[in-house]
Amino acid sequence: MANSMSEMLRQDMECEGLLECFHGLKEIDKDVFKLLSGSDEPFTVDEIAERIDRERSTAYRSVQRLLQAGFIQKEQVNYEQGGYYHVYRPRNPDEITREMQRTLNDWYAKMGQLIGEFGDKYADTAGRSPSVES
Repeated sequence: MANSMSEMLRQDMECEGLLECFHGLKEIDKDVFKLLSGSDEPFTVDEIAERIDRERSTAYRSVQRLLQAGFIQKEQVNYEQGGYYHVYRPRNPDEITREMQRTLNDWYAKMGQLIGEFGDKYADTAGRSPSVES
């Protein structure tokens, strides 16, 4: 991952890079999201782990990061004889897109504010020479 914004802008970025850029998600998280997005059916954590060839605990942590970021949703499936299990599917891409756009707009506004504060703070000192002690 790039260390600065200017480095990120110089990189060749794919749309999946937004998962990392916006939410700090990892490569495995992108793989899980692609898996879920490429299927019409939801998956359990065990099925996800099997498909990405990782331990269940690793798949579970990835699913939790994707849930927290709001990219996937969890559904409870009840057994007729009692008990339940969870399955996971991607959220509607249009909803995710709108949320990312709102996040970007908020970030842009905040950066604009900080740049303005920077200008205000250092504009007063631009015309002055640094003081030198004798």
